[in-house]
Amino acid sequence: MGGRPEEVRAPETWLTEAERERADRFVFPADRACFVAAHLLVRLCAAAVLDLPPEGLTLLQHCEVHGPGHGRPYLREAPGLGVSFSHTRGYVCAAAGPGRVGVDAEHVPPGPLNEGLADHALTPAERALVTGNDDLIRHWTRKEALVKRGELTLDELRTTGVDPLPVGHLLEWRAAPDIRVAVVTDTPAERVPVPSFRRPG
Repeated sequence: MGGRPEEVRAPETWLTEAERERADRFVFPADRACFVAAHLLVRLCAAAVLDLPPEGLTLLQHCEVHGPGHGRPYLREAPGLGVSFSHTRGYVCAAAGPGRVGVDAEHVPPGPLNEGLADHALTPAERALVTGNDDLIRHWTRKEALVKRGELTLDELRTTGVDPLPVGHLLEWRAAPDIRVAVVTDTPAERVPVPSFRRPG
């Protein structure tokens, strides 16, 4: 699922205290809106898979370094379901499914190739073929999705090629002329529109 933050019509009361604390640290309202929308959207996405009410799902994250609110997300009520979300200015997306799931959305920078990012993120073979930012971000979103699945680290970006993808199933789309999205799942996935939430009763 993916769309503009304002398309995710769900209440912030679904968020945990850790999520609300992180949301309130954003300086710019647009960035806060994207963070909140992504965290709500992943609940809507998981609820559709589980056939459960989204307001009853608790999204948790824990990182040994940074503590609660960081690290790979999971649902308290369904820890075996893979969930992932991403947000970039003006766009949010989420995915849920069996096994490992990773999703990433990124803006394609304008202008000539971002040499610094290309040198950091691409293997030598990829670097020799990539000449523009659109192709660079296509590779980058695939690799970020693998990082979110726990199958790749930032230190391994320059040693792991993703064309073709080494594991899983790949679903990609262009959300706008300058936004690329990649989803990597264990089972084939499909893109669906952002659902509308209606309060019960």
